[in-house]
Amino acid sequence: MERQITASTCCYCGVGCGVLIEHDGERIFGVSGDPAHPANFGKLCSKGSTLHLTGDLSARALYPQLRLGKALARGRTDWDSALDHAASVFAKTIAEHGPDSVAFYVSGQLLTEDYYAFNKLARALVGTNNIDSNSRLCMSSAVVGYKRSLGADAPPCSYEDLELSDCVMIVGSNMAYAHPVLFRRLEEAKARRPSMKVIVIDPRRTDTCDLADLHLAILPGTDVALFHGILHLLLWENWVDHDFINAHTDGLPALKQRVRDYTPSMVSQLCGISVEQLEQCAQWVGTSPSFLSLWCMGLNQSTAGSAKNSALINLHLVTGQIGRPGAGPFSLTGQPNAMGGRETGSLSNLLPGHRDAANAEHRAEVAAYWGVEQLPANTGLTAIELFERVASGQIKALWIACTNPAQSLPDQVAVRAALQTCPFVVLQEAFHTTETAAFADLLLPAASWGEKEGTVTNSERRISHVRKAVVAPGEARSDWAITVDFAQRLEKHLRPGMPSLFAFDHPAQLFDEFKYLTRGRDLDLSGISHALIDRLGPQQWPFPEGAVEGTARLYGDGKFPTANGRAQFIDEPYRAAKEQRDARFPLTLITGRLRDQWHGMSRTGTAAQLFGHVSEAVLSLHPDELRRHRLQPGDLINLKSRRGAVILPVSSDDSVRPGQAFLPMHWGDRYLKGGVNTLTLPAFDPLSKQPELKHSAVRLEPIHLPWHLFALVEGDATQSVQSHFETLRPLCESFSYVSLSLTGRERPALLIRAASAVAPAPQLLSDIDQCLGLNEGPVLAYDDPRRAIGKRVRIEHGRITAIRLAGETLARHWLQDLWQEGRADQQLRRWLLAPLSAPPGNANVPAGGNKIVCNCKNVSQAAVCDAIAQGQDLPGLKTTLGCGTQCGSCVPEIKRLLAAHTQPIAVIA
Repeated sequence: MERQITASTCCYCGVGCGVLIEHDGERIFGVSGDPAHPANFGKLCSKGSTLHLTGDLSARALYPQLRLGKALARGRTDWDSALDHAASVFAKTIAEHGPDSVAFYVSGQLLTEDYYAFNKLARALVGTNNIDSNSRLCMSSAVVGYKRSLGADAPPCSYEDLELSDCVMIVGSNMAYAHPVLFRRLEEAKARRPSMKVIVIDPRRTDTCDLADLHLAILPGTDVALFHGILHLLLWENWVDHDFINAHTDGLPALKQRVRDYTPSMVSQLCGISVEQLEQCAQWVGTSPSFLSLWCMGLNQSTAGSAKNSALINLHLVTGQIGRPGAGPFSLTGQPNAMGGRETGSLSNLLPGHRDAANAEHRAEVAAYWGVEQLPANTGLTAIELFERVASGQIKALWIACTNPAQSLPDQVAVRAALQTCPFVVLQEAFHTTETAAFADLLLPAASWGEKEGTVTNSERRISHVRKAVVAPGEARSDWAITVDFAQRLEKHLRPGMPSLFAFDHPAQLFDEFKYLTRGRDLDLSGISHALIDRLGPQQWPFPEGAVEGTARLYGDGKFPTANGRAQFIDEPYRAAKEQRDARFPLTLITGRLRDQWHGMSRTGTAAQLFGHVSEAVLSLHPDELRRHRLQPGDLINLKSRRGAVILPVSSDDSVRPGQAFLPMHWGDRYLKGGVNTLTLPAFDPLSKQPELKHSAVRLEPIHLPWHLFALVEGDATQSVQSHFETLRPLCESFSYVSLSLTGRERPALLIRAASAVAPAPQLLSDIDQCLGLNEGPVLAYDDPRRAIGKRVRIEHGRITAIRLAGETLARHWLQDLWQEGRADQQLRRWLLAPLSAPPGNANVPAGGNKIVCNCKNVSQAAVCDAIAQGQDLPGLKTTLGCGTQCGSCVPEIKRLLAAHTQPIAVIA
């Protein structure tokens, strides 16, 4: 078929970048940024630019699978049988235990049309408010902050404000990793206007801090105290907008009383920063012509997330810095369509059109529009509460769509136990490889990126058209179509003989029905349609009927969608985090993002090159902390919280303060035995119900695991890397430490690292060798049973294709280098036949230089350092190596490498 280009939208973060998909209707060959899209103007990050390399077919769910008992394996079935069975089980459960005995847990990665179908299914047909989204883990504290301070869940800013602001405060966000395309815009604006002030507030020194004029490395969880301290100084110095306060706000007198006690010395001690830093921050906020704040999960994922959001918005209200170019409070959405989910009402406490499920008038409006007698009044369960009710047996049928709670929710031991005991779990998912798939009684294959149509709303309220480029593989179907088909079957049980509520044949019909539920409300998008976006391009709401363009900024007239039209100052004290360090758990664990991975890695984890920058889960500790615990980089430790434990290696990282530890959020049980969220805290904010995923108390315990395993195996035409993953991961379950990842670019391969206190049974190693293809054929082997050491290397056509080291693994870096280089020399053959397992020469030095700094151009750290040693500066590196010339995410790291290279000082006699 002829190749063609389809304009669509990226499926990762809330920036909402436009992409151009190159395809032939069946396969996707490439992806590039859409120069016409106003969110990114053609730029893409390392994740977006590799979309075409993800979604390995062997990882995809391709047909429905059903099991009729927890002890049985799932078997293939057809769509009619699958959905008839699901409808029968849900109907029987509702009849016996009531509508609140079932629940739906959906995702910010669904399209708006998918979301609307699920919401109508739960509220209008089933009659339950038990529908919540993984956006509860992401943006619900920002929702509370906006609603109670400004009157509506509506970020008031636009991306162009990044370029127009005089003072930008980034709080609780490693923007350089989480929203790279926006960060590039900010970098470019700062380069054009060096007078722009950038403040970063983050316990860690991240890549984002490299742009900062001021980095406030506050102690975790002390944000409210910091914002109150800034407000104290703004009031003291009279850096306030009295006219704006008097005309457009309420509540400042009570807040003034509160912040009188938050003196610079008190805040300095609470937050762990200097008084001078606090005063400088307040001065820039108070005296800059325009002040913009940007924040993400560091504020939201907290037991005080709502208080943090409102305390930050207070700073904008007291200075009048809202509704103007370059000014305002601007939350950066984590998922591509968390906004669309809130618009359609797909959180348990919401209804479509930014209505509240607890409001009887709102319920009546929606019920009348849908043509049902009433909507449920019972309070719906939020994410953490929902899984607690699953565990207690009150939720007996659970439908999960496009999300992976067996990786992403905190306190994973409890979550997995709940899923295991739930009588009926449906998983509607594109990938059969997610951790949650193991618990599904019914697996329904969903279409994925590039295979479905609908809309998403990004962080600046801009609605983009997601267009289908290729057919979904196997029997996978679009999420809205699966949901509508199920709803129509369930109607036969719950509303026999009545007209269908779900007469939809195309996603545009769902959008057109939904949009009129927003008419006349703060988010009015009644003037938007799929066809209009195709004609005018992506549009920002409000966009009422008759409008000719979207609304760039809100509240420019000083009128807010509150009862009296005035914004509200929120008066809440600083409260320490629920879980504090103590003698038993003396470290604070911080979680965050990697540059090239996204969320639970169900998609990015299928692209080998996205592991080039960071290849495994490692705990980052300050060098002083390593010395205190008598650890060396690479040592394995047992990391324990009050909920569970994970074994993993440590690294030295002076970007983390002593007393703290950092672990990326992405590593689930599929990649790291147990997974990161075995450790994290299920306590949640009392208003937003968003859990505290960022900070928990932990301790390190030394662990002695002398027997090690290292394996590498290439994928090929007969068995893909994902297939190797599926066969080998279960065999590693008996090891104490297990880490799996991918490596390579042109020849992707699976990497396994494992360790145990004793050598495993010979049969287990034999089974592993069989999966690796090391039990027969062109395999060189050496075994030393007395020392429990063994080594196997498969060499085909003069190069290594598989490796297994058992007992100890000193040669792993050397062997991986040989595999990467595609060679197998005589030195290798001599080493294989020798009794010692150490590699020749000093080849056992860990190959840190093999770390890929620039994923876009495949430039290693070694190559960058060599070029720097030859006198190259940043422009020279970009010219000679190409690094930093595409997405730019590697530039902060390259700058640090340049700064670390000490130039000789010329001495003139």
